[in-house]
Amino acid sequence: MGLPACLHVWNSRPVAEPVFLITGASSGIGAATARQGAADGYRVALIARTTERVGPLAEELGGDARALGIACDVTEWEQVENAIETTLSAFGRIDVVFANAGFGATRGFLAESPEHWKAMVLTNVLGVAYTVRASVDALAETEGHLLMTGSVAGHVALPGSVYSATKHAVHSMAESARKELLGRGIRTTLISPGNVDTPFFDNTPTVAMRDEDVARAVMFAVHQPPSVGINEILMRHPQQDT
Repeated sequence: MGLPACLHVWNSRPVAEPVFLITGASSGIGAATARQGAADGYRVALIARTTERVGPLAEELGGDARALGIACDVTEWEQVENAIETTLSAFGRIDVVFANAGFGATRGFLAESPEHWKAMVLTNVLGVAYTVRASVDALAETEGHLLMTGSVAGHVALPGSVYSATKHAVHSMAESARKELLGRGIRTTLISPGNVDTPFFDNTPTVAMRDEDVARAVMFAVHQPPSVGINEILMRHPQQDT
């Protein structure tokens, strides 16, 4: 059986069993992207804090031959490095990395504990930087694609939002990575969604996209030919006013 149409070999070099690594893969945008990537012919490496959180999804997507569930706290460098090495050992290559792990906080400078802020900043910012650092060499080998999850909140300063500040940092990091990686054949894309109906929110916003909507945007960027770099996709529900 040939490759799916969406895995067209634009540069005439065969793409043998491409591999898609996703952090924050246990639910929401990460899980939806894993399902879409697997449907499009990718083997997937699913990264979450515990294997229990991604084990059932890995089984759903084909088990050890097609999908790995890897325990990794992205705020710990050694664990991120090990996740990349485990993926390479099992699958032999990495073609796409989606640095998606992150979480939010209640708005207001008196609303959350300092401990919650610290964990959020480490995950949302340092975790992305660690993922980039650990995966760059593998992506250079395949002339691959690096994606990061930003947010509409990274474009506007929301009242009392430390989360917004973390996403401004990710937006800056994405552009910094793009400039550094120009000569290594790696494309970079920042995915910046507005409200999405995922476990990220305790209460679903009145107007929200679905996680599958964001996954389609991710795959749209990934499936462009090498002559096209989609540097950012900014997306909102049509009725979102932020």
